[in-house]
Amino acid sequence: MNLVNIISILIVLVISAVSSDQSPPADSVVLTPEVNENDAETRKDCGCQKTNREKAVPGEDTLENNTPKVESSVHGTEDSQPRRSETNVMVKVHTDETENFVGTDRPFLVADGEGPARKVTLDSFWLDVYEVSNADFQKFVEATGYVTEAEKFNSSFVLELFLSEKIKKEITQSVAGAPWWLPVPQADWRHPYGPDTSIADRMDHPVVHVSWNDAVEFCQWAKKRLPTEAEWETACRSGKHDRLFPWGNLEQPKGEHRMNIWQGDFPTSNTEEDGYTATCPVTQYARQTKHGLKNLVGNVWEWVSDWWAVRHSSSQPTHNPTGPETGTDKVKKGGSYMCIKSMCYRYRCVARSSNTPDSSASNLGFRCAADSLPDYLRSDDFLESMRSDDSESISLSTSDRVQDEL
Repeated sequence: MNLVNIISILIVLVISAVSSDQSPPADSVVLTPEVNENDAETRKDCGCQKTNREKAVPGEDTLENNTPKVESSVHGTEDSQPRRSETNVMVKVHTDETENFVGTDRPFLVADGEGPARKVTLDSFWLDVYEVSNADFQKFVEATGYVTEAEKFNSSFVLELFLSEKIKKEITQSVAGAPWWLPVPQADWRHPYGPDTSIADRMDHPVVHVSWNDAVEFCQWAKKRLPTEAEWETACRSGKHDRLFPWGNLEQPKGEHRMNIWQGDFPTSNTEEDGYTATCPVTQYARQTKHGLKNLVGNVWEWVSDWWAVRHSSSQPTHNPTGPETGTDKVKKGGSYMCIKSMCYRYRCVARSSNTPDSSASNLGFRCAADSLPDYLRSDDFLESMRSDDSESISLSTSDRVQDEL
């Protein structure tokens, strides 16, 4: 055997040893994306997952990533406590402690960790009917003096299409791989599309430019919490295994638009066939689930409590699972008004994405969950005021405050 053959054999042995050392733990399910270069869904992406603070090119208009937290009075005086409102409504998601499924064995976006299907059991929980609105978030800020991370960083991400020409001329950066996303100075929840915009006519729209950390602060003030991914997905599926959308498997049943997503040519034009270019009111469209939930998919991405991972360990708890113990990104669910099947087919119940906990963008919001209904929402007078004869409105029972018609 000559020297060349010996060296070749040694190289093969070394490569095999390295591959063996990098094998995943035995208790993990490894998801390897099967990329088809001719498949538009695998080649294109809306770039939402790239809008992380550390992935933006630092410039004079951004602050350091280790910006200290601002002290807030979220647990302050009686005057700073949460109050009822027309959009601060919760319903009970009854799980009956039966087996539910999260994930799927037929993933569309394998690399996102959509699979495999896993059985879980959940205690019943409460979930906001609506995404947190600008009006409700403003009450939180007025009561506590809270400053969002977008305000502390002095910038947030906005789709270029929504910016004025004046603002666009002042920006020299963009997100690598998604140049339609721009880091906009002074974009925040009060100025969703740049400093020359406001929420004056959008108080019933979902609050945006809120980080995961901001959402947690709001939830604590509101005597609530963020839902887990398992809770969110179970509510979305309404107990049905492998259901694509909250109402079934047809995106537009009988030609009806039931969510706010993108139509047209992303990211340059939206034909508004569903009635909206960007966000819509949190009360818009028919209820999407049997629990009366609205805009669970579409409109804005919604933070959940879990750390992000695409390997789902079989050793993790199956009763009230909370996801990995640690991580770098947090999970978001539901897709947004920027989603379109050819670019971002993530407005399905099982779909998921992620961002760092300090990230924010003009299509990223949240809704809250709770183990029990907060006392300030238990008023019978308030429940009576929320009743409606409209078949598309939620009906709240004074006995358990739950809608269960669908």
